Amino acid sequence: MHKRELPLPSHFRPGRTGEVWRVEYEEIASSAREWADVHGLGPASGDKHRVALVIVDAQNTFCIPGFELFVGGRSGTGAVDDNRRLCEFIYRNLGTITEIAPTMDTHQAMQIFHGIFFVNDEGEHPAPYTNISVEDLESGKWRFNRMLSRNLAYPDDYIERHLLHYVKELRKSGKYELTVWPYHAMLGGIGHALAASVEEAVFFHSMARLSQPDIHVKGDHPLTEHYSVLAPEVTTGPDGEPLRQRQESLFQKPMASAAIYGKLLDFDAVVIAGQAKSHCVAWTIADLLKRVHEGDASHVRKIYLLEDCTSPVVVPGVIDYTDEADRAFGEFAAAGMHIVRSTEPIEGWPGIKF
Repeated sequence: MHKRELPLPSHFRPGRTGEVWRVEYEEIASSAREWADVHGLGPASGDKHRVALVIVDAQNTFCIPGFELFVGGRSGTGAVDDNRRLCEFIYRNLGTITEIAPTMDTHQAMQIFHGIFFVNDEGEHPAPYTNISVEDLESGKWRFNRMLSRNLAYPDDYIERHLLHYVKELRKSGKYELTVWPYHAMLGGIGHALAASVEEAVFFHSMARLSQPDIHVKGDHPLTEHYSVLAPEVTTGPDGEPLRQRQESLFQKPMASAAIYGKLLDFDAVVIAGQAKSHCVAWTIADLLKRVHEGDASHVRKIYLLEDCTSPVVVPGVIDYTDEADRAFGEFAAAGMHIVRSTEPIEGWPGIKF
């Protein structure tokens, strides 16, 4: 396997990571195959040491300024800068990365974290970034919008009982309170698409290494949040019935070659980046840590977090999750995961032996 860091291909424009455009697939495919020939890149299926790159929710809705939930971090340009570094990391390490697994937050309008789901006595819906607490529901400050019942195919009383159960389960687990988010990552909308710079880099890798991207969709259940790609925030309904169980597709799936099967942690290294550090990235890593502890705990040492390719949710004057995100990453490091930077050569990372 080719381990030397490569130059950046001529089509990559670092200054465009905050823009939206149509990827020129045919041109990129042709240049990627030429690039592979020039630099001696073989098919990923032949990699002796396999590296997986998990890219969490690098979608327009989170990554492009002006979109619904742009993750600016405290700098105000967080996700744009993160994607520039992430794309550079992919291009420089084409010969090292075996497979890329993007996740995609996927929503419709009538879901438990959107304003339309709730109503007050005046018929108003909560504004974006409103937190819905146990006390809010018990006092009747907010209640389920019964006008949605027919569309959701659940009885009114069931959803109302579920809501109270849901916020109590969130509190019990120590997770964030239920947040009303702006409508975002809407299925079929432009916000749902991968940011063009990331999509282009992933496609270039796919063509150069003959490695199919392993895309994972999450977040479409109307009655639960789904920050982590591995599991929803709440898995049961008010009567203990399964709501949606944890997803195993990242753990039991075909690898780059149709003849090779295994689990994510069968890779020699798992690298994680994406948006947002305080939410979907943090909860995905936390769930991954739980899975590791269910099996071989030594696998925790093969997980690498690209700290400079992820930013926390910050809405100036409204919310700032920077401290929570940094605290979570500190806990992941204390558990044995490696905090690394995209600019550091992979072969110099702790525990990497190629």
